[in-house]
Amino acid sequence: MKPVLLILAAGIGSRYGGLKQLDAIGPNGETIIDYSIYDAVRTGFGKVIFVIKESIEKEFRKMVIDKLKPYIDMDFVNQEIWKVPEGLSFNADRTKPWGTAHAILMAEDKIDGPFAVINADDFYGRGAYQVLADYYEGWTPARGNDYSMVAYEIGKTLSNHGFVSRGICQADSSSFLEEVVERTRIERTQAGIVFQDEHGKEVILPEQAVVSMNFWGFTPSFFGYLRQGFTAFIQAHGDDPKAEYYIPTAVNKLIQQREVTVRVLPCNEQWFGMTYKEDRDIVVAGIRQLIENGEYPEKLWR
Repeated sequence: MKPVLLILAAGIGSRYGGLKQLDAIGPNGETIIDYSIYDAVRTGFGKVIFVIKESIEKEFRKMVIDKLKPYIDMDFVNQEIWKVPEGLSFNADRTKPWGTAHAILMAEDKIDGPFAVINADDFYGRGAYQVLADYYEGWTPARGNDYSMVAYEIGKTLSNHGFVSRGICQADSSSFLEEVVERTRIERTQAGIVFQDEHGKEVILPEQAVVSMNFWGFTPSFFGYLRQGFTAFIQAHGDDPKAEYYIPTAVNKLIQQREVTVRVLPCNEQWFGMTYKEDRDIVVAGIRQLIENGEYPEKLWR
């Protein structure tokens, strides 16, 4: 069974200032999504599913799905604020999506085997897709709670134009994830790579610290855990207009309860992302260098 690629594309992009999912960064108008799907096709993924907002569905169909469906099976689901468990209520003033874990839950009826989860606005590199596809090769339901995470060195994931948030990871000697903690306001300073802890104190991170870039591998059992977790989340935080249900939150709880295992899959790729508008030039230059190195053709879809 070939894995499915689930692409989270419902984010508003408030810091970037627009729909960065559809911003052209390749020499022939390619988006980061184009490169993600190209890498997925050539590393053995069998289907792509997008999580989008209904408000961008028409534009998304035209610019992405209609263009790429000749190359791989494609589908989409909508992530909307009102999609919460029946009988639960939330703050009527809320405008933000419910977060990345809620986004995955939207695809429950579309997936029946192993699947990868990525952000639409992150460039991960071919090696990331290959290592995860290889991990689930020959997968059977006996590996129902066998999850994974593609790991990056933090020094390869920063922006030159402001702070970022990253999931700082701890793994055991067998490369199983023990904990992932979301840290905010991470940036490179003269002192090194630093973040601010919960007390506002700056903490220095080593250049090779392992981080999650939201490239996860899951199996269908994850949906059941997410349903339970999201119900509890709404009951506890439904009145908070900004609270979000994140993947690391859900995964951490399952690890602590020893419900699942999460294998950390090292990746040596250089990550590119467009957190800020100013990051775009760096991404464009990075893609151009990869083309010149022979990693990608000048025109992806011939």
